[in-house]
Amino acid sequence: MNTNKTSLLKENIGKVIVGKDQVVELALCALIANGHVLLEDVPGTGKTVLAKSIAASAGIPFERIQFTPDLLPTDITGLNIVNVKDGEFSFHKGPVFTSILLADEINRATPRTQAGLLECMEERQVTVDGVTRKLPEPFFVIATQNPIETAGTFPLPEAQLDRFMMKLSMGFPSQDEEKKILERAMTGDKLKALEPVISAEDILEWRKGASQVRVHEQLITYITDIVKATRTRSDVAAGVSPRGSIALLHCAQALAFIRGREYVVPEDIKELAVPVLAHRLTIPHAFGKSSSSEDIITKILNEIPVPTEEF
Repeated sequence: MNTNKTSLLKENIGKVIVGKDQVVELALCALIANGHVLLEDVPGTGKTVLAKSIAASAGIPFERIQFTPDLLPTDITGLNIVNVKDGEFSFHKGPVFTSILLADEINRATPRTQAGLLECMEERQVTVDGVTRKLPEPFFVIATQNPIETAGTFPLPEAQLDRFMMKLSMGFPSQDEEKKILERAMTGDKLKALEPVISAEDILEWRKGASQVRVHEQLITYITDIVKATRTRSDVAAGVSPRGSIALLHCAQALAFIRGREYVVPEDIKELAVPVLAHRLTIPHAFGKSSSSEDIITKILNEIPVPTEEF
């Protein structure tokens, strides 16, 4: 298991991000599991810095798209432009042709523009005017949205939410963490000084390693029990899709790999269930108090017996 380099990567990101070790580990878990992350939090909590830190630590290309209501799909994917001299069309690549893409405030763009990312995220390719072009490997989207300020936003449709392997929140730092942030801010921008400690090839190797992590048959049954429970509850309009159960399986393998194990344990699945599954639930909007999707997943985890065999 090549855990030395994953630890090195986490330590390097920790030079910039203070006290968010779990969020960093889960984001790297999604990267190794070949997924994407939706960060939902108020402005100023470090969402952009996290994306830039991962890119800088891996020495891979980074692009940022600021989503606004007037953004067009071609502003993301690129478009064919005619050359006046010879009358030929040439393709100008959009910012999506990168390794780490920060889709900032994704819910401020229209559904049509949001849909421009669907093919990129799922199939790692872009089709413009009938021509399909592959995106670089690795390709990792970190999208952000502000849960408080919803005026002028377009909620992400279920199909788009389902494309995100995880939904995470940075949260506010503790007082001690905020002191460290201020102390670091006095000595200059740590992000600019961040040196690469891994390469794109390392990430692709980790993906191969994670795919070989063993998952016991009882744990596969445990995942299907959790997912099945989301589909049979009266307080859930639509449960988790098969894409969600595959995401939970791959994330569990990636988390075990990061932590230096060649096998998944039940705790991996329990730890990942909320960030991987909660955003995939469709909760009916009814009068009165309704449970949040996170609460529902937590209840399901408490109800389903955890496999106890020695793994």
